[in-house]
Amino acid sequence: MARPTHAESDHPEVAKPKVGILLANLGTPDNYDYWSMRRYLNEFLSDRRVIDYSPWIWQPLLQLIILSKRPFSSGAAYKSIWNEEDGESPLMTITKAQTKKVKEVMAQRHGDEVMVDFCMRYGNPSTRSKVAAMTAAGCRKILFFPLYPHYAGATSATANDEFFRSLTYEKWQPTTRTVDPYFDRPDYIEALAQSIERAYAGMVTKPDILVCSYHGVPIRYLMEGDPYHCQCQKTTRLLKERLGWADTEITTTFQSKFGPEEWLQPYTVEEVARLAEAGKKNIAVCAPAFSADCIETLEEINEEIKESFEEAGGEQFTYIPCLNDDDAHIAALCNTIDDNLKGWVDT
Repeated sequence: MARPTHAESDHPEVAKPKVGILLANLGTPDNYDYWSMRRYLNEFLSDRRVIDYSPWIWQPLLQLIILSKRPFSSGAAYKSIWNEEDGESPLMTITKAQTKKVKEVMAQRHGDEVMVDFCMRYGNPSTRSKVAAMTAAGCRKILFFPLYPHYAGATSATANDEFFRSLTYEKWQPTTRTVDPYFDRPDYIEALAQSIERAYAGMVTKPDILVCSYHGVPIRYLMEGDPYHCQCQKTTRLLKERLGWADTEITTTFQSKFGPEEWLQPYTVEEVARLAEAGKKNIAVCAPAFSADCIETLEEINEEIKESFEEAGGEQFTYIPCLNDDDAHIAALCNTIDDNLKGWVDT
């Protein structure tokens, strides 16, 4: 019996090999209506990296109580900051701008050898859809870059988890790398310092203290080996040293506490009130753990935390925006990317 043969014309087209650079951020709801918020919150709060309680206990509470109420309050918060012109959250707008600038720099450095895109851990565009698009475009290598300066199980690790899960759907898996946290890179610290200096230069009176507010996690995570707390503290220390400030001019706090557990302290919302009561009537707040402004900065810091400060007697509250698509930030991100592309492309 003759062995079957396949003509060359029957062979599927193979794209020219290239390297994919996939930026990843937390995610955003598609809109601020009840059902969009419910879908997004369900995906986010069902992640065992985020809430690691037993599903037998957590899921009934989540589905029957939290998701019946939380979409309304969270939707109102998102509505207060929504980019109505583009029909998307600020996080989406900023991530698109960051990706555009990174793509331009990478094209200048590496031509058509690389492909740059972004995905979200929760919501759209999904990690799986972007991995599929990259492999279909011929990316035989993918560098996955979670846009979190600091490593935490609930951020970097879950983004990596979803990336690795997405690879299981590919017939021909690309070679992959993930990017380490960049919390102590000199170019990242320099970008942070420059943003603080620009903000202070535009003020009539220098703030009494700069509050570096990081997203919190349960203190139990630190005890279980998560390095996030230590990395946040180091960023503040390096920023202080670069600015040439005294210890009394800068402090570290943690925000966004959720649930009954004790979280990393001091809590930002309580600390700003304490500072006001102690006579620190003029403060500035920045959020070094966020690569882009989002609900936690634009609504929580600039509204809820500001209100706590003012109710305690504070007078001047200045929120210093995240680095977003600032050129120094983009340069730090691109330098980080090139450090991780060594051996894959000519750097």
